[in-house]
Amino acid sequence: MSEKFINITMENLETEHLCCAISDKKHQCGVQSKKEWLKERLPEGHVFRKLDEKGKVFIEYAPVETAWAPVQGHNFLYIYCLWVSGSFKGKGYGKSLLEYCINDAKSQGKSGVCVLSSKKKKPYLTDKKFVSKHGFEVVDSVDEYELLALSFDGTKPHFSDSVKQMGIKSKELTIYYGLQCPFISNCISQVKSACEKDGIPLNLIAVDSLEKAKNVPSIFNNWAVFLDGKFQTVQMLNENALRKLLN
Repeated sequence: MSEKFINITMENLETEHLCCAISDKKHQCGVQSKKEWLKERLPEGHVFRKLDEKGKVFIEYAPVETAWAPVQGHNFLYIYCLWVSGSFKGKGYGKSLLEYCINDAKSQGKSGVCVLSSKKKKPYLTDKKFVSKHGFEVVDSVDEYELLALSFDGTKPHFSDSVKQMGIKSKELTIYYGLQCPFISNCISQVKSACEKDGIPLNLIAVDSLEKAKNVPSIFNNWAVFLDGKFQTVQMLNENALRKLLN
C-alpha cells in the first residue's frame, strides 16, 4: 500500500480525486462544485492533503481567518475534516496527516491548530479522543460541541458570538449549508424531494461567503439543521435521516 501523500494544487485539481465522494456516482455533481470552491480557497492557504490511493484518507485545513466556520482567532490553522476510512484504518495514516498539519503550522510560524469536535463522538466531526492524544485541549464549548486547540504560544481561538444563539426565529425546518463538501448537493436534493412529498415547509440558506460562515447562529461545519427554532445537528441528511429527525 502506498505511503505517498499528495497535496491538491491548482495544477492537479482537475485530475485528482477528492476522496470522500470517490466511489459514489450520485455525489459527482457535488465534486465539481467542491473543485470550483477550492479554486478560490487554495490561494488563501487552504490545504487538501490525501493519500495517493483510491480511498478516503485525507485532511483539509485552512488559516482560521479564512476558514468557512464560525470560529474566530488569529494565526491558527483550522481543520475542517480529517478522515480515514475502511481498510485504511489502523495504519497510522490519521496520525501522519495530523502531524503534517501541526508541522505545517509550526513552519509557518502559526500560533497553533484548532478543530471542531464534541464531547461524545459524532458523525462528520473529528474524534476528540484522537486529537487529545496529540495535545489538543478544549478552548471553547457550546452544549455538547467543543472547539479544541493545540496552542504553541498560549493564545486561543474561540467560537463566534453568533454560535451561542443555537437557534433562529423561524419554526420551519431550516438548513444552513456550505459549498465545501461534495455530499451537500445530493443531500439538499433528497431533503427537498422529501419535504415536497410530505408538504413540509423548508427553508434552505446557502452559506456562500466567508462573512456568512463566520456568523452562522450555531455550530457549523458545512451544515446546520434547525427545527422549531432550535438547532438540531451538523449531520448531513438524506431522506431517511430527515424522516427520523422529524419523527
